Amino acid sequence: MPVDDIEGIRRILSSYKTVAMVGLSANWHRPSNFAAKYLLDHGFRVIPVNPAYDEVLGQRCYPSLREIPEPVDVVDVFRKPEDVPPIVEDAIAIGAKVLWLQIGVIHPEAMARAEQAGLEVVADRCMKIEYARLFGGLNFMGVNTKVISSKRPRTPVY
Repeated sequence: MPVDDIEGIRRILSSYKTVAMVGLSANWHRPSNFAAKYLLDHGFRVIPVNPAYDEVLGQRCYPSLREIPEPVDVVDVFRKPEDVPPIVEDAIAIGAKVLWLQIGVIHPEAMARAEQAGLEVVADRCMKIEYARLFGGLNFMGVNTKVISSKRPRTPVY
């Protein structure tokens, strides 16, 4: 079962800091680039994975997960759903702990394979958005909104 609760997502984001971003683009206007820059600015080690580049955001870029020479905690996927199964096999092979599928990236069979191999899975969510939401980084015109929640604050009874 994918991790879908606030406590689980908060635990993943606070415990795992080395993120391999598969499909990270060097184009500043792409969502992957924006998310990677945000995570870098918030203490994450981001490892770009894209055969099209040698470097992205000042970080050495690797053509595949299997070529990364250091341990990876999270494999964050910015690819089409049909591209996910081989990425899952690579994530398993390198000993990643979490498979994170970005918004719109859902592949039930690949997710089940990752879970079967012992990876935690987060699907159809953005690491940048979730980190900002849970750790107080969402803001509007400089006003820090802290954690967004559907729960109303308790009002004191007098």
